Amino acid sequence: MNSQNKRKVVFVTGASSGIGRASAEAFVKSGYATVLVDRDEGGGREVEAQLRHFGECSFVVCDVTSDDAVRKAVERAVALYGRLDAAFNAAGIDGTAAATADCTVENWNRVITCDLTGVWFCMRHQIPQMLKTGGGAIVNCASSAGLVAAEGLPAYVAAKHGVVGLTKTAALEYVRKGIRVNAVCPGMIDTPMWHRSITPELTAALLEGSPAGRFGSPHEIAAAVLWLCGDSASFVTGQAIAVDGGYTSR
Repeated sequence: MNSQNKRKVVFVTGASSGIGRASAEAFVKSGYATVLVDRDEGGGREVEAQLRHFGECSFVVCDVTSDDAVRKAVERAVALYGRLDAAFNAAGIDGTAAATADCTVENWNRVITCDLTGVWFCMRHQIPQMLKTGGGAIVNCASSAGLVAAEGLPAYVAAKHGVVGLTKTAALEYVRKGIRVNAVCPGMIDTPMWHRSITPELTAALLEGSPAGRFGSPHEIAAAVLWLCGDSASFVTGQAIAVDGGYTSR
């Protein structure tokens, strides 16, 4: 085995922006060979160029709503680096805000397919690769909306609750085979997606009601993800860990 194959390899979806990008940076700086996965090829290539100053990484274009695209991306990761040790499935969308009865079928299907089915697509191709080398760690990006309700986002809430359930199920199935599976549940995080989706007025109201009274940073989520994938979390599996400034503790 050469030195490249001894290096831990991680697969990060949604790597071109926000939480995915911050987590990819954390992995690269921690010495992981990091596969940057995103449907935004321009953004992904830009992040690849930036992060290569800190360590080994490669961009792979992939839309997680396509099972075949995910399969090919995971295969490409293994072809590049010889193995797969960890994964952070962060790609997601929030959809269009509307009450449950007003949510369109198109919006429902789009959000569920990306945020829940896409996570399952990733896991179903990541897990067999990890089993080949004796195990690994998977972290799925849920949300505080995977733990409590959020009015006006029925599809998003359903998808993120589904991610939590999927995470717990896979954790039980694979814990004795050396694979740990956990979820992070971010609260209000200062990302481009948040600012695209939430008006300044609603943001101000939400911050006023937040126990911490501030946004979280994508790098604060990345720190939790890095820990969950590392040896220090070796007895942690099946957990949905809120990183939300106390929001879900009320």
